[in-house]
Amino acid sequence: MKNPDLLKEIIPTESELKEIIVNYVGEKLNPDNDEITVEQVIDVFAEQFPEFLLVVAEENWINGYTQALNDTKYINDKKIQNDTENLHRE
Repeated sequence: MKNPDLLKEIIPTESELKEIIVNYVGEKLNPDNDEITVEQVIDVFAEQFPEFLLVVAEENWINGYTQALNDTKYINDKKIQNDTENLHRE
C-alpha cells in the first residue's frame, strides 16, 4: 500500500532549507509539470544521501518497535488484571 501523501506537491515557501531541497530536486529531475513531490525528494535523497535516510528509517523502526512493546505490555497487564478480577469473583 502506497502512502498518498508522498505524491503531494511540495511548495517551498516555509523555510530556506525546504526551498533549497525542492529547487535541487527540481533541477535534478526536471519534471514536466514543475511540481516536486515528497516521493521525488525521497528518491533523490536515497540516491544522493542514503546515510541520512538510513538514520531516519532506523529511528522510525526503533520508535515503532518500542511502541509495539509498550502496547503488548499494556494488553498483557489488562489481561492479567481481568483474569485476577474474574478469579476473585469465583
